[in-house]
Amino acid sequence: MRLIIEVLLMGLAFFIGAKLVPGVEVTGFMSALVAAVLIALANATIGFILRLLTFPINFLTLGLVSFIITVLMILLVDSMMTSFNTSGFFAAAFLAIIVALIKAIFGAVAGEKE
Repeated sequence: MRLIIEVLLMGLAFFIGAKLVPGVEVTGFMSALVAAVLIALANATIGFILRLLTFPINFLTLGLVSFIITVLMILLVDSMMTSFNTSGFFAAAFLAIIVALIKAIFGAVAGEKE
């Protein structure tokens, strides 16, 4: 049940982020939900491998490379979907920041329970 709620909140965060960030378009909540799931899967597979390969550089840049990998995963999903579009790297980077902030707000409001 918790996984379903987290996926729905991630979709909502992407939907809100797409409305807030200029240069990012999503056709509806279901498209935002699919985009959020695809980005999570891309981060868990391709992103994980890239983070392992770039660990020394990531360590030296204090995590900046990890953020860039996340932005690249957003751009990858953008190229796979027609209902989710970004205008470029900076729009995707701003979307990543906004979605992270929205997820942090959701976490603070819901109260992280483990």
